[in-house]
Amino acid sequence: MPVERQHNDSDSSDDQAFEVRLSAALHDAGDTFDADRGALAAAGTVRGRRLRLRRRTTVLGGAAGVALAGVGGALLVPWSGSPAGQPRPPSSVSTTPHPTSSPAARAVTSDEMISTLEKLLPKGKFGKAVGRGVDASEPLVAPYAQVVFEDGHGPGAISVAVNRVLPGGYDAQQAVRCPDKVFSPYDSCVTSHLPDASVVTVVKGYEYPDRRVDTKLWTANLVTPDGHHVSVSEWNAAAEKGLPVSRDEPPLSAAQLTELAAAKEWRGVVDAIPEDPRQTQEPPMAQEDGKAIRQTLASLVPKGLKVVAHGSDDDDQFTYVVVDDGKGRSLVQINVQPDMSDVASQLFGAGSETLADGTRVAERKQPGEKGGAGVVMWTVDTMRTDGFRVVISAFNSGSQQTAATRTAPALTMKQLRAIALSPRWRA
Repeated sequence: MPVERQHNDSDSSDDQAFEVRLSAALHDAGDTFDADRGALAAAGTVRGRRLRLRRRTTVLGGAAGVALAGVGGALLVPWSGSPAGQPRPPSSVSTTPHPTSSPAARAVTSDEMISTLEKLLPKGKFGKAVGRGVDASEPLVAPYAQVVFEDGHGPGAISVAVNRVLPGGYDAQQAVRCPDKVFSPYDSCVTSHLPDASVVTVVKGYEYPDRRVDTKLWTANLVTPDGHHVSVSEWNAAAEKGLPVSRDEPPLSAAQLTELAAAKEWRGVVDAIPEDPRQTQEPPMAQEDGKAIRQTLASLVPKGLKVVAHGSDDDDQFTYVVVDDGKGRSLVQINVQPDMSDVASQLFGAGSETLADGTRVAERKQPGEKGGAGVVMWTVDTMRTDGFRVVISAFNSGSQQTAATRTAPALTMKQLRAIALSPRWRA
């Protein structure tokens, strides 16, 4: 379990424990679970992405599959199996740039993670701090630390999490990619290249994409040429959720966020994380599938609807288009997933139908789940006899986080059904 260390602070109400828990959605699905997105991002998803997609048992727009699994707030790193020896100490002892491990090295403790974060922050007071170190007995747990920082202008939570990604790989690229505004609205996103060839992306956004409260979330994600991934998050409140805004903006500027993420100390912590010797290359990611799915979806959009935007999520089996018939924008998103037979009973219950060829179909009309005022979601979910699933949803807004732009989605349930059942998906 994480180690908590109490600091003296005049405002005890600001001392709220930090918990890194499950992220229940790839698109902030209704904020069902609290999650430090920076820490979750740093936990990585190199292995198991395919399995996660295949086991996603809810329709698009809902709490779509658990991105990372953990126990007691633990974050899972992207590799599995036994560590190759004991971990090395953090960079306060060693800053070797390439991840290795040594049987004689000690683990990085939770207190070291917290102390390192405090040391790297500007002068100020620190409230409740929690963290997790590197422990060879728990090789799947990623280290992190969070403190409540007070610089005289109001308390703000600041967290850092680290992990290892494969240099140049899919997850390394995703870590420094600007979010898609269709799912995560933000004020600014700037990607920079540092002198050591590291790449860092700073995003100034919000804890809640629908802006239901004014809590701001600013993040910096940095990836080095050696595969060190450092993710820093900060809020203009003493906690990411549940406490009122305490200042206009988070404590650190964009430049300070970058400097904190680039600190050499974090690279030493990454070096201490046990490696999986079997993880020699990233599993092949058929990113071309995402493009093919998007092209197929666009080709199936009924006449009279103009595709005004398109994109994909971090996984390659999901894509979306935004269409407009002159009466307002409408988001249409789709998942194409093979081998889903083992969850058929969860997806197709009472009210579903079975066609003559054995294909199962479920139709649903329900309110949107991401906070947009008046948003509705119409869904058609289909599964062929071999477990091949196509599920499509349409909304009466161009984004689930923004208010409805029309009374109903631009596509009817009949049109959604025709798209989901199209034989073109087999290609």
